[in-house]
Amino acid sequence: MRSPKLKLLLHQHHRLGGATSTRQRRVIAAVILTSATAVLLLLLITPSAPNSNSNWTSSHWDWMPPFLSVDADSTSPPAPLSSPSPVDNWMLLHPQTQTQNYSPPFSPHSQIEFDSYSITAPSPSPTDTFDDFLQESESESESPHIDLTIPHEHQQPDSSDIPISNLDSTQSQALTSQIQSFQPQAPRWPSLADQELLLAKREVEAAPLVSDDPALYAPLFRNVSIFKRSYELMEKTLKVYIYQEGEKPIFHTPELKGIYASEGWFMKLLEGNKQYTTKDPARAHLFYLPYSSRRLEYALYVPGSHTIVPLSNFVKGYVEMLSAKYPFWNRTRGADHFFVACHDWGPYTTKLHEELRKNTIKALCNADTSEGVFIQGKDVSLPETFIKFPKRPQRDVGGKPVSQRTILAFYAGQMHGRVRPILVQHWGDDRDPEMRVYARLPKSISRKMSYSQHMKSSKYCICPMGYEVNSPRIVEAIYNGCVPVIIADHFVLPFNEVLNWQEFSVVVLESDIPKLKEILVGISQKQYMDLWMNVNRVQRHFLWHMKPEKYDLFHMLLHSIWFSRLNHMHSP
Repeated sequence: MRSPKLKLLLHQHHRLGGATSTRQRRVIAAVILTSATAVLLLLLITPSAPNSNSNWTSSHWDWMPPFLSVDADSTSPPAPLSSPSPVDNWMLLHPQTQTQNYSPPFSPHSQIEFDSYSITAPSPSPTDTFDDFLQESESESESPHIDLTIPHEHQQPDSSDIPISNLDSTQSQALTSQIQSFQPQAPRWPSLADQELLLAKREVEAAPLVSDDPALYAPLFRNVSIFKRSYELMEKTLKVYIYQEGEKPIFHTPELKGIYASEGWFMKLLEGNKQYTTKDPARAHLFYLPYSSRRLEYALYVPGSHTIVPLSNFVKGYVEMLSAKYPFWNRTRGADHFFVACHDWGPYTTKLHEELRKNTIKALCNADTSEGVFIQGKDVSLPETFIKFPKRPQRDVGGKPVSQRTILAFYAGQMHGRVRPILVQHWGDDRDPEMRVYARLPKSISRKMSYSQHMKSSKYCICPMGYEVNSPRIVEAIYNGCVPVIIADHFVLPFNEVLNWQEFSVVVLESDIPKLKEILVGISQKQYMDLWMNVNRVQRHFLWHMKPEKYDLFHMLLHSIWFSRLNHMHSP
């Protein structure tokens, strides 16, 4: 017989046990409800499988959320990598625009196998240095020369692809005959940004006549009315999305000093700009690939290997990662994407990715139409600026008046490429006192007059190509108020689509080097004065500023990229 105390204890035990069971049942029910809700949400955001008649835009049944990694050879569930970025969140709301396959995120620190090449990045890479300005420590640093010749593409321009600036000048007509064929394909699906670009193009085509604008000297431009209206619409409309993928130093690390500084200054100024950039890719008219071709060489080129295949594979892998992770590249096949590269190898690192080479807008210092990579009419010729003092990029700008320019023509530099040895052969070794042409500036002369002083004291500064067609001497001459004499066949001059170079420079064919003095002497004093004054007028368009100013080099480059995209927009 149980005592009253024992009965009381048993009663309390059953009451507590019952309460505990009730709580357990409630927890289990909540877990089941949460799991069911999660399954329903996943079904809602995952597109259904297409039928056999579906077009490509609906065939995304195998899309996986961008924050999951998928191994194509594995049947195991995807593992979470990281929290979604703003772009990932945008993609979750627009699953119909996803690509069909997703690959693991690209990392410049990962080891990637391409054929027989193994790339481990970044790693330090020394570069050859030569002193092109001798005793002043104003040295150019160029990379080892490599034979990068690829098969030429001899194609006729598409007559239906007519640029906005249908100019009447004979120079423009001559250049048009050299433009390679570029047939932009229609976007795979429309966007609001496309409609804005088409509207802007129509407004540019109907640009009002500009008769007298104190900020723009009309003779410097092929069509000042077209340029002004296009520039105004760029200021009003353009939005650029900058990909955040890619680690330093190859990505997002601008190099602001040396002969390849142009790509670094543009990167720095665009990434710090709020007017032209957007964090919403749905609003973007252009997409920027923020890598440095110079730092790519530092990181991946193996000295003495004489191959840039590892660099090309790296760029190819980066673009493939972006096109697999996001829909933006695939929508236009890269036609609304661009990159900026001043390194000589910039064009050639695109050769392993067909869409990157053919469709992307390439802003290149090495703008050579003979190599089959630079496409005139689509790509942009980037001025090569030699910056010695990043904190004061305009420190050496300025020259002497005409009355103090006593030297007819000047050149001093090393014997790179095919043109410079011919120039020195005909005009070097003091053959003509009016033609100051040197393979090396002799110490006996440089002690009395430095390289820069020679440029500031010369009427014409000879700018022959080196290994490649581009040369920093062209902009250097403009900075020093010296009329540039450009000797580089197949070179598309910077901003050629808007600037009229015959108004402030002299272009000489390589075959005419023996007649160089005859050509220069044949320019009348009045013609020279016009050239010299225009050099000083155009100078503002080739200057970098710590804070960009209207019509400066940053804005001119951005406009040329915008203008290229505008030119190749077509109504559906």
